[in-house]
Amino acid sequence: MATITSQQDLASLTASGRLLATTLRAVAKMVVPGIRTKELDAESEKLIRSGGGEPSFLGYQGYPATLCVSVNDEVVHGIPGERELRDGDLVTLDLGVIIDGWYTDAAITVPVGKISPEAKKLMDVTKHSLDIAVKAAVVGGRVGDIGAAVQSIIDPTGYGIVRELCGHGVGRAVHEEPQIPNYGRAGSGPILRAGMVIAIEPMITAKSPLVHTKDDGWTVATNDSSIAAHYEHTLVVTEKGPLVVTV
Repeated sequence: MATITSQQDLASLTASGRLLATTLRAVAKMVVPGIRTKELDAESEKLIRSGGGEPSFLGYQGYPATLCVSVNDEVVHGIPGERELRDGDLVTLDLGVIIDGWYTDAAITVPVGKISPEAKKLMDVTKHSLDIAVKAAVVGGRVGDIGAAVQSIIDPTGYGIVRELCGHGVGRAVHEEPQIPNYGRAGSGPILRAGMVIAIEPMITAKSPLVHTKDDGWTVATNDSSIAAHYEHTLVVTEKGPLVVTV
C-alpha cells in the first residue's frame, strides 16, 4: 500500500494524475462514429510519452495496449483494435500513467454520437456514485464507507453493481492493497489513514451485475449483454479531506 510521506511524493503523484486526466480528456474528444479503438490507444500512448510519463497498463501482466476501451456490454479491460465505434455506443476509456515511479489510474464513460436516454441515465448515475464515494474517503473512516456510499446511489435505481471487480490501492504499482469494493457496510473494513493513495471505481450495469471474461482473456462483459458504465479517480486520503489527483 503506497503512502504519501513528502511534498515531493505528492508533487509526483499529482503530476501523474494531471497528465492522465488531460490525456483522457483529449482522447474522449476523439470518440466519434467511425473511429477505430486502436486509434484512441495510439493517441493515448503518444500523449503520455510526450508529457513525460509512461503508460502503466502497457505490458502489465501481458496486457497489449496503453488504453482499455470497453464498448456497450463490456465493463472493463477491452483491448483496442480494428473495431469501429458506432453512433449510440457507450464507451469506457480506462488509463494508467507513471511519473517518477508514481502510478495513477482513472476511467470515464463517454457517448458516441447520440445515445439513448437509458444510456445517459446510467452514465450520470454511475458518475454520481463515484462523486459520493470520493467524499467518504476521509481519515479515520473505513473502506466499507466507500462501498456503502456507492450502494446508497445505485441500489435505489435497480442497476447492478459488479462484485467481482473493485477499486484498489495504487501509487507504487498498478494494483495494491487494500481492495475497495463498490458495496459494503459503513464502519467496516480497513481504516483509511492519512497519506493513503487509492483508486475508487464504480462499475455499474443497466441490469444484471453478473459478468464473464471473453476469450481474449481480458475483456470483462455482462452476462445478459446489458450496457455498463465505469468511472474512476485516484485520490489521496488527507487530514483536509480526499484530494483527487486525476482531475
